[in-house]
Amino acid sequence: MSLTPTDSTPSATPSNNRATSVRSSSKPDAAQPALHSGVATFTHLTHKLEEYLTPSELKKVKEAYRFSDEMHLGQMRKSGEPYISHPLAVAEICADWKLDAQAMMAALLHDVMEDQGVKKEELIERFGAPVAALVDGLSKLDKIEFQSQIEAQAENFRKMLLAMARDVRVILIKLADRLHNMRTLGSMPPEKKRRIARETMEVYVPIAHRLGLNNIYRELQELSFSHLYPLRHKTLLKAVKAARGNRREVVTKILESVTSTLIAAGIPAQVDGREKTLYGIYRKMRNKHLSFSQVLDVYGFRVVVDSFANCYVALGTLHSLFKPMPGKFKDYISIPKLNGYQSLHTTLIGPYGTPVEFQIRTHDMHRVAESGVAAHWLYKDDEGNLTDLQQRTHAWLQSLLDIQKQTGDSAEFLEHVKVDLFPDSVYVFTPKSKIIALPRGATALDFAYNIHTDIGDQTTSVVINHEHAPLRTELHNGDIVEIITSPSSRPSPNWLSYVRTGKARSAIRHRLRTVNLAESQALGKRLLTNALTALGVDADLPTAVVERLLNESSAKTLDELYADIGIGTRMAPLVARHIIGLQENGSNALPLLDIEGHVVPGKPDPVVINGNEGSAVQLAQCCQPIPGDRLCGQLKHDQALIVHTEDCETAKRNREKEPERWIEVIWGNEINRRFECRITILAHNEKGTLARIAAEIGEADANIVTVSMDDEGDRTMKHLRFTILVDGRVHLARTMRGIRSVDSVTRILRERN
Repeated sequence: MSLTPTDSTPSATPSNNRATSVRSSSKPDAAQPALHSGVATFTHLTHKLEEYLTPSELKKVKEAYRFSDEMHLGQMRKSGEPYISHPLAVAEICADWKLDAQAMMAALLHDVMEDQGVKKEELIERFGAPVAALVDGLSKLDKIEFQSQIEAQAENFRKMLLAMARDVRVILIKLADRLHNMRTLGSMPPEKKRRIARETMEVYVPIAHRLGLNNIYRELQELSFSHLYPLRHKTLLKAVKAARGNRREVVTKILESVTSTLIAAGIPAQVDGREKTLYGIYRKMRNKHLSFSQVLDVYGFRVVVDSFANCYVALGTLHSLFKPMPGKFKDYISIPKLNGYQSLHTTLIGPYGTPVEFQIRTHDMHRVAESGVAAHWLYKDDEGNLTDLQQRTHAWLQSLLDIQKQTGDSAEFLEHVKVDLFPDSVYVFTPKSKIIALPRGATALDFAYNIHTDIGDQTTSVVINHEHAPLRTELHNGDIVEIITSPSSRPSPNWLSYVRTGKARSAIRHRLRTVNLAESQALGKRLLTNALTALGVDADLPTAVVERLLNESSAKTLDELYADIGIGTRMAPLVARHIIGLQENGSNALPLLDIEGHVVPGKPDPVVINGNEGSAVQLAQCCQPIPGDRLCGQLKHDQALIVHTEDCETAKRNREKEPERWIEVIWGNEINRRFECRITILAHNEKGTLARIAAEIGEADANIVTVSMDDEGDRTMKHLRFTILVDGRVHLARTMRGIRSVDSVTRILRERN
């Protein structure tokens, strides 16, 4: 028996003729995605389309191909191939999903507006309004002038996502487009490779995951990893290949044991051995600080059964064969993921003490797991089984439109959407036992806004698991949440500092802008006047400066800018510094910096912060600044300030990209709150160690926010990770001295980046 590590595609019809079969495939694994061999041809595409399109539909697709071929005639790709090969390759990927004729036409035409200047009206006349709308949703806004590449990118994404919200085929074609571009990225310069790969990892990979397109998700993730970190990818690939031979005996033994056990139990099943993706292995090594040799579960197994009930029967059978690892079982069948994914996950202790992960699902679940929303087209006969998935997708797409209505700025819109694309989720319950899925880290206030915007706006308190709790309380799996409201309650600017979801953030900002608008404008005007006066600048600004300020801040009027300052989404001292830069440096938005990034003498003093400025000032999570740290600040395009420590590696990288957007920041003297700080402790795994460390933290008058412990590695030593609340560096140093006094502690450090 041979095993090829693979994520194989299910057959359209479950095979019930045999009890159990072990499947192997020559299809390449997602860990090493194979490039399409040769240039795509319309003949090959036609063979695929003939399987499911009618002759009249195929005729329309051929017309679209001829038009696209004519428009791209003479245009070449960076690799030297005729450009038409790209639309053909995109169309082939869409044909694998069996997308309809309109989508296939749009896939072939997706670049004619952007590259060849074809007007939307011409496409409407030739191919109809639906096809033209799809192509328009896929085209960038190259004809509009933007202040920066970031602003242009944000507006392009907003256009694409809103088009997707109206018709999900837009994003399916776009993902196919991005997949082929990533497969053929080799001819691009290294810097452009990294930029495109980073964009793919940050936006397109989460979208593919959110829509349940797991095959595309894994391949895009793997290709992005290979271009972002080529040396790490190469080293890890070599290590995996070397380990395959050593582990094949273990994998074969597990497959044989599982196969014979399921046959004996009379459970019809297909068992696949699959290798985890390189990026999945790399992420586990990085997050858990493991070496490659410590990552034991490189292989996983998938068991596909014929019925819902047999999923649980197969689970019990496997648990009788191998011992399950405590805390490593997840039931995504009873509570599906946001993208509709359903499976049972369990980790068992296999031969030689090796942990082995199993996924158990039905054939229908497998179709959805691999194709997500595309399964709507791929398996039209089974449409009734996908109603819940379609409803989930529709609800998320509708939330994009809701955010758009409440958000005027493209960068802000993209920020909200990125938050909601965060893949990890928690599942909580309403008092009536309805399940609500939220991003990990979501608070009770996010829950309120998820139910309805009006409920969020009128929230006064929250009851979690029958006990009153603060609105900022982070929710966990299984929490029962009840929201208490009052018609007289209104959102507070402070809410923006701890809500997690884009829907909640955009709704709060929208409400703050529209309610008590006059008071917010008056307060903002007074704060800006005071900030300008303190810097020796006349508050009566010249018209030219006002115009440039509004143009660069995305505010439409000066009153709107005042309102933003009044509700705390912009910081008056930062806007004042921005104005000085406009007055003194013409079009430059910020004070001049020297070669080391410091403000040139004679310019305004550093910005003073106390840590309670609200959403206008955000303390970076990568380095978690605390009072006493030397600071630097990155001024975002909406005048919000991201504060880092001077030695933060993330700050250093970002400073190299946009040095003109960095300013000096110092701590003020009126600090009246505590700050989160991460510490890592290496200690002997002895009885009472955790209790003694916690006692020392309490003795130092520091509060514990979270604590975690490594569950792998040497049993005699453990890494303990604490997030604690401290007043500043002096308080942190005193706390760490107390922890060092515990005999079993061998090392302690402040964790950053």
